[in-house]
Amino acid sequence: MRSAVIVFPGSNCDRDVKVALEAVTGRGVHMVWHGETALPDVDVIVLPGGFSYGDYLRCGAMAAHSNIMREVIAKAKAGTPVLGICNGFQVLCETGLLPGVLQRNASLRFVCRDTFLKVERTDTVFTRSYNAGEIVNIPVAHGDGNYFADGATLDRLEGEGRVVFRYVDPASGLPTAEANPNGAQRNIAGICDERRRIVGLMPHPERHFDKILGSADGRRVFESAMQAVAA
Repeated sequence: MRSAVIVFPGSNCDRDVKVALEAVTGRGVHMVWHGETALPDVDVIVLPGGFSYGDYLRCGAMAAHSNIMREVIAKAKAGTPVLGICNGFQVLCETGLLPGVLQRNASLRFVCRDTFLKVERTDTVFTRSYNAGEIVNIPVAHGDGNYFADGATLDRLEGEGRVVFRYVDPASGLPTAEANPNGAQRNIAGICDERRRIVGLMPHPERHFDKILGSADGRRVFESAMQAVAA
C-alpha cells in the first residue's frame, strides 16, 4: 500500500502516523508538505493530528484552504481513501468532505487520556479488520473534539450507518456521559462519508498501534486500509 501523510505547520503526530504505516505496510511513506500542489500516486492519504496553523483561526479552518488540500479534495472525490485523525478530522469537516464541526470540549479543557470506543461499522476502508460491536482502547488528545451537527444531520448519519466509532463504557458497552471525553453529540467519536472511503475520528489510532505503547487496538485501522487496497 502506497500512502501519503499531509504535513501542516503545527502537525505533531505526522511522524507517529508514518511509523505506524511503515510498520504495517513495510513500505516508505510520502510526507507531503502543505505548500505542495501535487500528490504522488498513492492508495491512501492521511491527515494527521496536531494544531495546524496553530489553530489560530479555528481548528482546521486554515489548513482546509492550503495548497495541497485542493489536490486532497479532488483525490477524495475521485475515490482515494482518506483518513483524518484528530486535527485531520477537523480539517475534513472544514473542507466539507465530512459533515458537522468539532467544537471546544464541553469541559473547556484539553483532554488527554485513553478512551473506549465501540466499533459501529466494519464496512469502511479503515475498519474492515474490526468486529462489529467490538470495544477498543484508543487515546484522545484534544481541546476541540466535541462533535456537533444539527439534528437532521445526526439522524441522517445514524440512518445511513455513518457513525463509525462511539465513546462507550468498557464494561457495559453503553454510550454514557462518563465515557464521553468532550461532550460530543450522541457520543460520536468518528464518522464516514457516504461511500465509506473517507473516515474522520478524534482518537489517535497511531498511539496504540503496538502493544509496547499499552495497546495495539489502533493498528487495525491501518491494517484495514491495507486489506481494502489489496482487495
